[in-house]
Amino acid sequence: AIHRAVRLAREEPNSRILLGSFSQPLAEAMAKKLLVLAPETGGIIPRITTASFRGIAEQMFQLEYGARPRIASDVILRERLRDAAVAAGLKGFSDRFLLSEWSNVIDAWGIASFDAYATVQRMGRKSRLGPNQRERLWPVFDAVRRALAAERYTTWAEVFSGLATALEGKANKPFDHIILDEAQDLAPAELRFFAALAPNASDALFLAGDMGQRIFQHPYSWARLGVDVRGRSHTLKVCYRTSQQIRRAADRLLPTVLRDVDGTEDERRGIVSVFDGPPPQVETFASAEEETQAVGRVVGSWLAEGIAAHEIGLFVRTLDLVARARAAVAGLDDGNQITTAQMSLAKGLEFRAVVVMACDEGILPLDDRVADAADEAELDDIYETERRLLYVACTRAREHLFVSGLRPVSEYLADLQPIG
Repeated sequence: AIHRAVRLAREEPNSRILLGSFSQPLAEAMAKKLLVLAPETGGIIPRITTASFRGIAEQMFQLEYGARPRIASDVILRERLRDAAVAAGLKGFSDRFLLSEWSNVIDAWGIASFDAYATVQRMGRKSRLGPNQRERLWPVFDAVRRALAAERYTTWAEVFSGLATALEGKANKPFDHIILDEAQDLAPAELRFFAALAPNASDALFLAGDMGQRIFQHPYSWARLGVDVRGRSHTLKVCYRTSQQIRRAADRLLPTVLRDVDGTEDERRGIVSVFDGPPPQVETFASAEEETQAVGRVVGSWLAEGIAAHEIGLFVRTLDLVARARAAVAGLDDGNQITTAQMSLAKGLEFRAVVVMACDEGILPLDDRVADAADEAELDDIYETERRLLYVACTRAREHLFVSGLRPVSEYLADLQPIG
């Protein structure tokens, strides 16, 4: 994505290019890499805008309406949904289900009437809701939408959808080329927004992503929103970031072939890395103390080899476990410069060496998520997402990977081991 942005800027001296990614840290990382490919004095960098998906939407919302969007938090949404359910006398649906249905169906697709809800395809929601169930649910969602509007709250989905509607009627667009990284986690309203932001010209919209790293979004049809990549997509087969040994181990966490809702396939067979390295280590321990000592020894050996502290990452499943990771490197020189974070924040990061620790049973997949699943369909999606989280964390490593957990460990660790 970064190379494409620079190439287009060089080939078209007057072009304006948006280079977007999932989060602000990823956008900032791309901005730094742009400086490596193109000097600031060459006139290229000023014409490439780097921003997160929400960041560019917020900027355009302010330009369009003269104010920042007032976004309703999950806490507010839960309260409004609970109040509306009580007022409607709705029973038989958990708070978790109501929030999930609101976020992934009603809000995601901009459902504004019962007729629309009655016919919407609930992509990623494998459990079925019959006409009677939808009829009982709709007054709750309608009441929430009206309550949010009365309080001048909006949602990110509404922001993206509203901007898309405004842009669709404009002939002149602010950018000539839209290039998006981490496209696998685009929400429906976000995809519609960027499709509307792109001008009606060749090379206007370019999407780069990895289905194996989809961890924040239910699957849905891009073609349904007018973005049909069938026959126009390519799977990159050369890996420059991760060693052959680490990539092979991590790939065993995923199916050999991944398919999206539109039938596009991501064929993982035949992918090669351009360099070799030591095989990943997978270790299990009887206690947290044993694990932290072992992680400390491993990281210490990497530092002794000449790997800098800032080139090492430690990842755990939840924020509560970050302290366990920090304890493992607390006594090491420059230990405070080692990145320690949740797996969900690993997306887009790169390190020479990575530790993924605390992969215990009940933590990966996370028991709290499994217990709170709104329905059987969401449970399936949770198991898939948890597996992808581990895949994302492991593939942050370039040369060295150490994975550990307390016995009994996560069932996923068996897949990292060589077959036979």
